[in-house]
Amino acid sequence: MRAVGILEYGGPDVLEVIDRDIPDPGPGELRIRVAAAAVNPTDLMLRSGLLDAYLSAVEPPYVPGMDVSGTVDAAGAGTLFALGDRVMAFVDPFRPQGGAQAEYAVVSAADTVLVPPGLDLVEAAGLPMNALTAHQALALLALPRGASLAVTGGAGALGGFVIPLAAHRGLRVVADAAPQDEPLLKQLGAETVVPRHPGPADPSTPGGRYRRAVPEGVDALVDAAVLGEPVLDAVRDGGAVVTCRPGPLEVPRGIVRHEVNVMAYPDKAAALTELAALAGAGLLSVRTAALLAPSAAPQAHRRLAAGGVRGRQLLVFGGPRDAAGS
Repeated sequence: MRAVGILEYGGPDVLEVIDRDIPDPGPGELRIRVAAAAVNPTDLMLRSGLLDAYLSAVEPPYVPGMDVSGTVDAAGAGTLFALGDRVMAFVDPFRPQGGAQAEYAVVSAADTVLVPPGLDLVEAAGLPMNALTAHQALALLALPRGASLAVTGGAGALGGFVIPLAAHRGLRVVADAAPQDEPLLKQLGAETVVPRHPGPADPSTPGGRYRRAVPEGVDALVDAAVLGEPVLDAVRDGGAVVTCRPGPLEVPRGIVRHEVNVMAYPDKAAALTELAALAGAGLLSVRTAALLAPSAAPQAHRRLAAGGVRGRQLLVFGGPRDAAGS
């Protein structure tokens, strides 16, 4: 089968389409005939060697990808899915079987859910990783209805799920955006939009711009854009922040820091079932930025690293649509 492979760490050009044996599912696992697999920031970190510690038990070539959609092709013992079921799944790429970016992917049945009728099978690949991260961020904060939540990077892949999910749960969302993205954030459910970049005569920090919109400070912040310390002024004393990358961060004024780790998020199936239902009903928008052939993976990595991608880039291995090679 074809797969996107990393034979050595480096820049986007180390990615190539390789041939691998079709894997067999074990007990509690499914084999999915892949329709599409999403490209996400973890793939860039894996490719560059930043996640080498997680691959100590795996021999190259490494296959990236943490989001997949397709149809059940084979099922191990103890699974409840039927052959041909339309599914999407969260995939652990730090295993000998590798990740999602292949014609066939073996996944845990516990991390797999049915794709609802209202959701396109190919586009469903853009949901699992970022939507689960958004779901976990809000679960860590456990905010009551009516609480205020700031979201950085609201137009990005993660922020674009945090905003509508938070609004659906009755939170008052404040998010930052460039002028051209303000209508999108309003459509997603942001109550207030603050400018991402200051004007020529505005020396304020990101946190200061949030404070102008919410003078008392927000109850919590999801730092999807990984702005770090400069945005903490947005949070009231004793509030909370969710960070999306590991690393040191000085949190002042009694602010509580939470770190998302979607790999360790328990009961992913329950969260994915809720997210799939919301997407199928049109309450969560699965935004697709590009449909690409597997050979275009280097291009997808360059675009993601450059920033400004609105939605998910999907590598298409099969399904109802043709993918562009560039």
